[in-house]
Amino acid sequence: MELLQVQCQQLSYQQIQGLKLLQMSSWELEQYLRELSQENPLVDLEPETPSVEEKDELLHYLQWLEDNDYQNLYCQQVNEDELDPLSQVGTAGGLEETLFRFLSQQLYSRDLEDKMSETVRYLASCLDERGYLTTPLRELSQRDHIPLTRLEQALDILQGLEPAGVGAENLSQCLELQLLRIREEGPALAIVKHHLEMLARHQYSAIAVQIGISTEQVKGAAAIIRELDPRPGAIFEQAEQIPYILPDIFVEEQGGHYTAQIRKPGRQYFQINEYYKNLLLRSQDPQVTEYLKDKLQQAESVQQAVFQRESTLLRCAQAIVDTQAGFFRCGPQALCSLTMADLSKKLDLHESTVSRAVRGKYIQCVQGTYPLRYFFSRGVTAERGGAQIGGTAVRLRLKQLIDQEDHQNPLSDQKLAALLTQANCPISRRTVAKYREEMNIPNMSGRKRGFHL
Repeated sequence: MELLQVQCQQLSYQQIQGLKLLQMSSWELEQYLRELSQENPLVDLEPETPSVEEKDELLHYLQWLEDNDYQNLYCQQVNEDELDPLSQVGTAGGLEETLFRFLSQQLYSRDLEDKMSETVRYLASCLDERGYLTTPLRELSQRDHIPLTRLEQALDILQGLEPAGVGAENLSQCLELQLLRIREEGPALAIVKHHLEMLARHQYSAIAVQIGISTEQVKGAAAIIRELDPRPGAIFEQAEQIPYILPDIFVEEQGGHYTAQIRKPGRQYFQINEYYKNLLLRSQDPQVTEYLKDKLQQAESVQQAVFQRESTLLRCAQAIVDTQAGFFRCGPQALCSLTMADLSKKLDLHESTVSRAVRGKYIQCVQGTYPLRYFFSRGVTAERGGAQIGGTAVRLRLKQLIDQEDHQNPLSDQKLAALLTQANCPISRRTVAKYREEMNIPNMSGRKRGFHL
């Protein structure tokens, strides 16, 4: 037997607590602290001085709390659910169902290794509101250091769960997965894989010629396809969960310079209750002392994590504002290229830390309120000066060209690419088609006839 010495880094509880709070929005953070104050007497959101009667009563019940506080013991455990940003979604009332929870529950009945089960749950947390997985597996593998082969196996498992079609990359694959689930391998399968755009334009005869079947068979297949669900995750949408957007960052302009300011709740997030802190020093009961000591450590740990969250979020926000200063002066057409990797390198932070910092966060400026992720996009290199033009800005210029075209003689993708190149946005015809499809804009013939996918 050969013994190998391997070095591996394990996260401390403080680091885990910091990562957990970093990925929370301001609204989520305040909700979390409100719940924490309910179970930890040393956390004061609005400090008050207890009356003499309250002090005596609370002192007598400290031991009872320690013996019966099962919920607090559970909350202090560090497990994978705590690290998962979606595992707590929809649990405020205890009854709401989410796509993530629905998929996770199906894994309990499957004989999966722990790592594989965790990976499936990870992919489930990456799904958008439609139930699609639009981020390539290779990118997820590189970003979060998960073997690509394991992600591929996990995706196969995820796509085998209910609702059918979940985990698809796009509409075509979503419909294909649903047809395979009902063992439909006839013309309908070939149509959703290769002729979906033609079907949207009702070109039944053309499809029939290409597949080699009758027009009536194409219409029969179309009837089957119409029964499928193009958005299998939509039934789990909870629009009322967050009734409003609470900006995390405000942008202020002073003398032509833009500064990011973090949102403050008008007071400290919370304070350590001095009465119970002093009681810890005075108490002669070892069980009371142990209880208060644990609660104090928890409160101080969260307090430090909140401070670190503010620092990291503000650094990321200011770097975004500096990079995208043109946006704050001129609007979306001035957005330049910016990736998570660019920002992580500039700030000397891990890319996953940047991703957590911007997740679910919003920035408010004179142009409106935008998610921080809005300011990230890969770009194209402009011919003049070699500047990088952001993909969002290119999409906006593309849409402007299409909105201004002659609707009787719409522009082809090749012509749109040529016009964008003349406007110092050199992109290929294929990229024009990709951006157009992402914006749900039909091709030239579809726009002329008024069809929409």
